[in-house]
Amino acid sequence: MIIVTGGAGFIGSNLIRGLNQIGIEDILVVDNLANAQKHLNLNRLFITDFVDKHTFLQKLPSLKEVKTIFHQGACSSTTETDGVYMMNNNYEFSKKLLHHCLNQRVDFLYASSASVYGNGAHGFREERVCEYPLNVYAFSKFMFDNYVRSVFAKEKPVSQILGLRYFNVYGCHENHKGNMASVVFHFCNQLKAGGKMKLFEGSENFLRDFIFVEDVVKVNLHFYQSKASGIFNCGTGKARSFMDIASIIQQMEPRATIESIPFPDHLKGKYQTYTQADLSQLQQAGAQEDFTSLEKGVTQYYRQLEQSGGYF
Repeated sequence: MIIVTGGAGFIGSNLIRGLNQIGIEDILVVDNLANAQKHLNLNRLFITDFVDKHTFLQKLPSLKEVKTIFHQGACSSTTETDGVYMMNNNYEFSKKLLHHCLNQRVDFLYASSASVYGNGAHGFREERVCEYPLNVYAFSKFMFDNYVRSVFAKEKPVSQILGLRYFNVYGCHENHKGNMASVVFHFCNQLKAGGKMKLFEGSENFLRDFIFVEDVVKVNLHFYQSKASGIFNCGTGKARSFMDIASIIQQMEPRATIESIPFPDHLKGKYQTYTQADLSQLQQAGAQEDFTSLEKGVTQYYRQLEQSGGYF
C-alpha cells in the first residue's frame, strides 16, 4: 500500500493520478476535508481508503504492508502568521512521520519548498549557505530539511528519504487554495468575471521558476522508481515573469487587459521576487526532464480551466 498525505490537495491529487496511470490503485489518502471543496480533487481517482489527518498518526502503527509514504500534506499559506500552528502542522507532524518510516523501513518522499531560499541572494542550490526563509511557512520547511540532513549525517537510512523543493507549481486541482492558487488560476477567474488581469506594480521584474504540475508528478515518479535519497530542487531552471503569463493569456484572449495594482504592504520583505532552480543535483540523479514550456503549460491549463473549471 502507498499512503499520500495531502492526497486531496493540489499536488497530492495530481500525484495520485500519476500513480493510477502507472497501474497503482492501492492508495490510502490522508487529508483534512474541513474545506469540503477538496473532495472534488478525488472524484476521478482510484484509491483504497481515506483517513482524516487528525487521527492518522494514531492509526498509522496499525496500518499493514505500507511500502511508501508520499508526504505532501502541509499548511502552504505563505501569509500564515501563527507560527505555533505552522510548526506543529508542518514540522512536528513531519518528524513523527519520518521516524515511523525509519523504524518500519518505509520509503518516505516529502514535499519541501523553494521558499527556503528566500530572496536567493546566494543562489538556489541545495546548500545551507543559500537558505534564508522570509516567512514562517518557509521556516517550517527549512527546519524539516535540516532535520532530515541531521538524520543523513548520523546514519545511512535503509529506506528511501527524499525531499523535493517545489518551485512555483501551477495546474489543475488548485481551486481550493484561495489566495495561494497560481496566478494563472486567478487571471482566468478575473477574466471570467469580466474584469482585468491584476498584476502587482513591477511584475515585469518579478521572475519565478514556474513548473507545470504534470512535470512535478514525473519527477516524483522518477524518484519513486529510482529509490534515490536526498534533497533536490524541483523546478525548470528557467525564470519567467508574471507579465509573461499575462502575455500568454492575451494571445488566447486578445481582448484581455492588464491592471496594475499597488504592491501589498503585508508582503513587503516576505515576498520572493526571483527564483530559479539550480538543476545540477537533479540532473545528476537522472531526473532531467524535458520540462513543459511556460507557453505550453499555461495554454493547456487555461483551456482546462475554461472547459472543466480546472478539474480532471
